[in-house]
Amino acid sequence: MAQPNPYQERLRLSWWLWLPALAVAGALAAEVKLGAPGAATWIAYLVLLPLTVAGLWLLGRIRIEVSNGELRVDDAHIPLRYVGEVTPLTAADKRDLLGPYADPEAFVVQRPWIGGAVRLEVRDAADPTPYWLVSSRRPEALAEALRAAQASITR
Repeated sequence: MAQPNPYQERLRLSWWLWLPALAVAGALAAEVKLGAPGAATWIAYLVLLPLTVAGLWLLGRIRIEVSNGELRVDDAHIPLRYVGEVTPLTAADKRDLLGPYADPEAFVVQRPWIGGAVRLEVRDAADPTPYWLVSSRRPEALAEALRAAQASITR
């Protein structure tokens, strides 16, 4: 039987990050327009602006979901029975785990515009991945949802 989703999050770009990206695309299109004669002057706008919107949308498509006894992060998923310690991280902790304390075998889904993250220990002898590091705007809520879902599985 399917359980209700105790946690869902989408790692979208903040609206204020769209403004400079669209401004840069508009400036590039204007630059092309200055050098292109005749009716072709608007083609740069018709190509660059929709491509920019599509690229920004793709950057924000990552979905995090805890449901049915597993954690899903985009296309990846891990059964909660293989998840060990769950630690919510601040932006500084996340920076350390991505820098000097990084493990090259870790599974990382990180978005630089999102400060917090969650570190999940992987307890599967057949999996060489030591931990997952997943960006989250609400790391405490994600950690709590994971712990609650794990507790409901072990009952």
